[in-house]
Amino acid sequence: MEMTARLAHLDTKVDGRNCDGLVNHNGETTEIRVPLSHTGKRLGPIEGGNLYRLRDRKFLLEDKKRLCAWALGAALLGILLMVLHAELCPLVYQPESIYALSINGLISFSTGCLLILIIAFHYKDIRLFIIDHNQVDWRIAMTSNRVLGISLELVVCAIHPVAIYLRPDMGDRLLGEPEQNSSTPLCLSSSHKEVMLDVELLLSALMFLRLYLVHRAVLLHSKVLLSASYRSIGSLNNINFSFRFVLKVLMNKYPARTLLVFIMFFWLSAAWMLRLCERQQQVETGGMDTALWLIAITFLTVGYGDVYPHTSCGKLVCLFTGVMVNKTLNLLLTITHITQLLFILTITLMLSIYWY
Repeated sequence: MEMTARLAHLDTKVDGRNCDGLVNHNGETTEIRVPLSHTGKRLGPIEGGNLYRLRDRKFLLEDKKRLCAWALGAALLGILLMVLHAELCPLVYQPESIYALSINGLISFSTGCLLILIIAFHYKDIRLFIIDHNQVDWRIAMTSNRVLGISLELVVCAIHPVAIYLRPDMGDRLLGEPEQNSSTPLCLSSSHKEVMLDVELLLSALMFLRLYLVHRAVLLHSKVLLSASYRSIGSLNNINFSFRFVLKVLMNKYPARTLLVFIMFFWLSAAWMLRLCERQQQVETGGMDTALWLIAITFLTVGYGDVYPHTSCGKLVCLFTGVMVNKTLNLLLTITHITQLLFILTITLMLSIYWY
């Protein structure tokens, strides 16, 4: 496509000079041909490349949010199936029955889906890194920290109780009738060694490590990350939108709601893990009500001393509860001090404007 313009004869005389090639020496009209663009072709690499990168970045962010939500759902499904299996076996069915094998198979299937979703999420993350940093080779994004983080995530998400697959007598009693009386407190065969009980107990408790996906889902679905105003202010002030920043924003806007959700979730999870640890000794802390009471008085730093954990696993759960109490109180005090400081600065600014 070309744009053509004809210049009329100039009234003034040109002193033998070509004015930028528009008028010749004789004063005749001159055609100007300006090529605009080639028909049927895209924009240049500079103009069109940025637009395509922005479009791809938007699609990758949406894919990351979707994959993170699915991964969290798969992780919660595996945890719920593990809790269901631990509560129903051996009270409802025996560990060698087809029901136990089915539930453990579903746990393993959800774990496999979770690992695939984690790999897909990091694949999208690496592509997003390449677009943001205008790189070509994906190996540039594979730093040692990223490789270590991905490997650690895969190891944590792959943990689930697999003791039922290792039982030598499972095939003989797979279709047999469940026994009415069982002397084992956990879902383990009486013919198994004591070490298998500890292994299944440890693997069941470590499945709660999958809940680290909650902070990623909160970060990717938060209004702080999706708001254009927050992103503009953050880019101007070099603010990294991490989970800690989002948590501080939530604590500032909804302090009571955020603390209530965290405390209730942690209370129930820690109480069930304590019950799982103490149930093998058949002590009073093996009940859910006593476990809830013990976690509550430990969380509130009261410690009446009427009940206490008997196993090493239960003691570790109570120790972890005490550490989380310390961190929660420190976070609460930090948010309180920041809120008070902002309030004092606001009052001081208003007074200075009023007086001056």
